[in-house]
Amino acid sequence: MSVERQDERQESKASVTVIGLGPMGRAMAGAFLDAGYAVTVWNRTAGRADGLVARGADLAPSAEAAVAANDLVVLSLTDYDAVFAVLESAERVVADKVIVNLSSDTPARAREAARWLAERGAGHLAGGVQVPPRGIGSPESSTFYSGPVELFQRHRTALEVLTGADYRGDDPGLAQLYYQIQMDLFWSSMGGYVHAMAVAEANGISAEEFKPYAVSTASLMPGMIEFYAPRIAAGNHGGDVDRMAMALASIEHVRHTAEASGVDDGLLAALAEAVGRGVAEGDGAASLTAMVERFRRA
Repeated sequence: MSVERQDERQESKASVTVIGLGPMGRAMAGAFLDAGYAVTVWNRTAGRADGLVARGADLAPSAEAAVAANDLVVLSLTDYDAVFAVLESAERVVADKVIVNLSSDTPARAREAARWLAERGAGHLAGGVQVPPRGIGSPESSTFYSGPVELFQRHRTALEVLTGADYRGDDPGLAQLYYQIQMDLFWSSMGGYVHAMAVAEANGISAEEFKPYAVSTASLMPGMIEFYAPRIAAGNHGGDVDRMAMALASIEHVRHTAEASGVDDGLLAALAEAVGRGVAEGDGAASLTAMVERFRRA
């Protein structure tokens, strides 16, 4: 498509650039196309854009050209090293652009990117997408956002093409912070499940046999979080049936069962070591939630 035709098309309807065409980026570009946006895309491996181009997207010849094409630029990249590689290659054209950075990394890297862009006259919204690619385009899905509220409000309609938008505040690191603490809970929980499955299979219990019991145990978590959150907020770590000493005994029983089954017990050993240190230092009668304070001090 010629530059003139592209300019004419983008004058007639909302437009956006999407950089990074892994499964998530392709889903985002597709959602914008479905919503009637003029979409420019770029990816280091150009072939990933073929399906989107067939649907009407414009493939930019470079990252710089992709950034230059539209005022709103969405990044969906592996991490902030990849983000900075793109931004530095487009440094001459970032002024006055709004970069919506939906790549995953630490809160500190998000703040670094915001500073880098501000120094060059560009705006930055950081985001943490809470769903896999199949959830893109659904208003029931959600993404954390943080950065200047005026930028969020100005582009909210475009952001909500992708998912519902949960604004967390001006600090550009907040979206990544909320995202990473959710991932902390998710990966810790999934690690527990796959470890339990290894022990189950080592003892002849299939995933299908264990499934209803795994679901039953997992279903306890929402109620426990509802119960413990206000106690943690109040600093109330008084123990009852959840005393740290009892937790340590149970963790050791699970660890020994795994060891006897020929399953790596490193995950449980690390947990036992942390809880055991708390018990040894006088918190045996406290709730397991006292580990929040211990982890923070560490």
